[in-house]
Amino acid sequence: MRYFLRFAYDGTAFHGSQRQPNGVTVQETMEQALAMIFREEVPLTFAGRTDAGVHAREMYAHFDLPDNDHSKFLILNSKFRLNGILPDSIAVFDVYPVRDDAHARFDAVRRTYEYHIIDHKDPFLCTQATRVRPGLNFEAMNEAAQLLIGKQDFASFCRTNTDVKTTICDLTRAEWQELGNGHAVFTIAADRFLRNMVRAVVGTLFEVGRGKMTKEQFAEVITQHNRCAAGESAPAEGLFLTHVAYPEDIYIR
Repeated sequence: MRYFLRFAYDGTAFHGSQRQPNGVTVQETMEQALAMIFREEVPLTFAGRTDAGVHAREMYAHFDLPDNDHSKFLILNSKFRLNGILPDSIAVFDVYPVRDDAHARFDAVRRTYEYHIIDHKDPFLCTQATRVRPGLNFEAMNEAAQLLIGKQDFASFCRTNTDVKTTICDLTRAEWQELGNGHAVFTIAADRFLRNMVRAVVGTLFEVGRGKMTKEQFAEVITQHNRCAAGESAPAEGLFLTHVAYPEDIYIR
């Protein structure tokens, strides 16, 4: 029987979401908690990968259990047991059955990220937003961001030497909003994202906002399909995965 987990995490203390040998990850921490409940290894497949220091307000993962009464009994209160085991930096919202062929990564039809910035020192946001110098031109950044909308090649914003088969993505939203008190957020949504893509986009838009790059030059960055043409990647702490959407027919009601 296949199940989906819907959860959130503060990525500050983790070396990324997916298991790796050189640091504590979200996946490792959650798999250890699942093993304590089900008394067996329960591998997780995440909806996507986040880097060290990146957060998720909504992440999904799928896992499989034997289709028997014992497993079904343990699933009933698994959300509460998981939250009792996991550290405060990870919270499980839902555990529910899905079709046996449902896939947390490949069945996702849209993902949304937010990137938060603040223009002054704030001890309560130091790991939740990136501190920038005041004076960014948000109107110019939004004009440039609109050039990202649509289905096109985003190789200029993709980490090099990755094993992706295509760098084509379909973006449906890319917008900066000023929230007040020096706090602003960039929201970006697409069917898929490349490794390091959002941080590379934000870092390049910073160049526009600081007057170091024009809208026309930003358009050229996109068409060059060359990571060296874009700006530096923005820091990790301001980035949040906020939503993952799936087709309704994968859920078992």
